[in-house]
Amino acid sequence: MIKVNNTYINGSFQKPDSISYLDLVNPSNEEIYGVLECTSVHDLEKAIYAAFIAQSVCMNLSVAERKNILLQILTGIVKRREEIAEMIMLEMGAPINLSKNAHIQMGIDHLENTIHVLDEYKFESNENGYKILKMPIGVAALITPWNWPLNQTLTKISSAIGAGCSIVMKPSEYCPLSSKIIAEIIDASDLPKGGFNMVNGHGSDLGPIISEHKMIDMISFTGSTEVGINIQQLAAKTIKRVSLELGGKSAHIICDDVDLTKAIPNAINQCFINSGQSCSAPTRLLVPENDLEKIKDIAKNHVESIITGDPFNEDTNLGPVINSKQFESIQSHIKNALETGCELVSGGIGRPDIFKNGYYIKPTIFANMSNNHQIAQEEIFGPVLSIITYKNLSEAVSIANDSQYGLSSYITSKDEGVAYKIAKQIKAGQTIINRISRGSVPAPFGGFKMSGNGREHGVFGLEEYLEIKAII
Repeated sequence: MIKVNNTYINGSFQKPDSISYLDLVNPSNEEIYGVLECTSVHDLEKAIYAAFIAQSVCMNLSVAERKNILLQILTGIVKRREEIAEMIMLEMGAPINLSKNAHIQMGIDHLENTIHVLDEYKFESNENGYKILKMPIGVAALITPWNWPLNQTLTKISSAIGAGCSIVMKPSEYCPLSSKIIAEIIDASDLPKGGFNMVNGHGSDLGPIISEHKMIDMISFTGSTEVGINIQQLAAKTIKRVSLELGGKSAHIICDDVDLTKAIPNAINQCFINSGQSCSAPTRLLVPENDLEKIKDIAKNHVESIITGDPFNEDTNLGPVINSKQFESIQSHIKNALETGCELVSGGIGRPDIFKNGYYIKPTIFANMSNNHQIAQEEIFGPVLSIITYKNLSEAVSIANDSQYGLSSYITSKDEGVAYKIAKQIKAGQTIINRISRGSVPAPFGGFKMSGNGREHGVFGLEEYLEIKAII
């Protein structure tokens, strides 16, 4: 039984002064593998104060010193890559090949990209009659999710350190093992004491205090839209900056000029990666109505080739979802789709037949449905795809935009000029054309509408943590 203490304050791990525990459950077999010692409210206050005191030191670090700290963290991540991958596999059930590659590599990419930005970025510039200074905003609270724990954590940490901000991080309580390793790596770096602090426990206990606290100047949150709204409301009392990366219901438009035997399997893989637990996943597949029957056959055949199984098996494509709450929520959405007349192409209710326990979901595809169905409008956060038909590209764009969300979008077309014209009409923070993913490019990431505000990655991610000062 693992006992995890993730209360890290002012340069050391500290025993919480009033311990409550959270059971840590392996999603692949539902067995408790450890307990998390939850940070107390008193310890949270100490962490915030430590960051507040350290801010005057962090803001005066030279750009070279900030880059060196990020390089030290990068070296630590690379050195412990295999260990981190195993922890992510245990705590969230991600298949080992996905953990070792996508999960780790995206975090590395964010560190490298921020280092490259710092090579060129001008924190001071002379304009016509005035000078512009770009200064750290202050103490940054980073609230990170469980679905891509290294990716989302390191993009926030790299930008905050690069900007000269001190940090209070609250990672997901479902992923304490990988976050502990990150804290250990930062502890070994030259970041000044108090420049990084970590608290861990129930978000409902710690989140409101972070959101309202007068010593915190900024909150960067990745998670559900519901929680994001609550954070923004509480943060308004102190007029702090709030950067939100929230839910999504991304559309993938398949144009009528593509090879469907390649495009449809790619689209399914894009949706189902990480067991469908990605806010930017293209969960609405928009296809030409004349090709629907062919597309259903291709989809059904491809899903039969997907291996849902033990995360330790290197052949596994899909592992379990994170916990029982997510499992039951996804089951409820699938049941609703069946009851409201959506056609089941593959998958359905319950676990795959080979599993008696574990939070495994049958990879599920629905067709012959409208964009108004609940399953086409609500974020499922599991391996569930909705196939929706369109008559022409104008209607496809209209369907894509008919959502409260606007995080990401995808287009597959032989004609990239046409795809670009479509992309300009889609109300989403990013559009990916003819690619499996965004890859390692430092393009900004963030949402329109109920998918949030602010941007992460690269230059735009760095600037979230900066204030602009004019000297005249």
